[in-house]
Amino acid sequence: MNRPHARNSLGKVFVNELFSALEQLRFDEKVRVVVFKSEVKGVFCAGADLKERAQMDDAEVGHFVKRLRNLMDEIAALPVPTIAAIDGYALGGGLEMALACDLRVAASSAKMGLIETTRGLLPGAGGTQRLPRCVGVGLAKELIFTGRQIDGQEAFSMGLVNHAVPQNEEGDAAYQRALTLAKEILPQAPIAVKMGKLAINRGIEVDIASGMAIEGMCYAQNIPTRDRQEGMAAFKEKRPPRFIGK
Repeated sequence: MNRPHARNSLGKVFVNELFSALEQLRFDEKVRVVVFKSEVKGVFCAGADLKERAQMDDAEVGHFVKRLRNLMDEIAALPVPTIAAIDGYALGGGLEMALACDLRVAASSAKMGLIETTRGLLPGAGGTQRLPRCVGVGLAKELIFTGRQIDGQEAFSMGLVNHAVPQNEEGDAAYQRALTLAKEILPQAPIAVKMGKLAINRGIEVDIASGMAIEGMCYAQNIPTRDRQEGMAAFKEKRPPRFIGK
């Protein structure tokens, strides 16, 4: 993300560009992991573009917030693992974007929060649903009700991010850690990883018996893959597997 004059805030043009990027990523079979990062030092995403929103009438606001919600859903629905690299401020819609990713890495000095109530708003792009799944209902309510900002280390302690790392001189410590994490995922069987993501995302929404059925369907799709056969052969031959995503 690189909208420096507006701190990567989510305006109409920027949101359209993000939709276009997601469309390309979704259908690119060479993509194994997606990392969301900022080119603007000190900020991941400052949230909605409130200057732009101030020019909208009530109907336009409702339509645009729905589009933001759809954007976060599209991020969550990417078939490959996604990692948010939070090296600076991730506020409001910016944190909701990170919550839509599978994994989050933050610099310990990063600041994040669902601050909408401090602006007379409430989270409208999935924050009220995704934050409780990360930190639990009680903490999610506290953070949303107060609009409090927390740093990366606090976020790690409550389970909001997977890793918190000290910031470096370049200001991209979270991105570097996210790359390391991506490189751990990269060698694994692509279809198995995709099916694992699908089973978790769909299974968490239903009761345990239905979740087990979803897992079974995902597993069944993986059985006939060449990668599964390759994994078995590599184990038998005591060599690293060579997965091809088929």
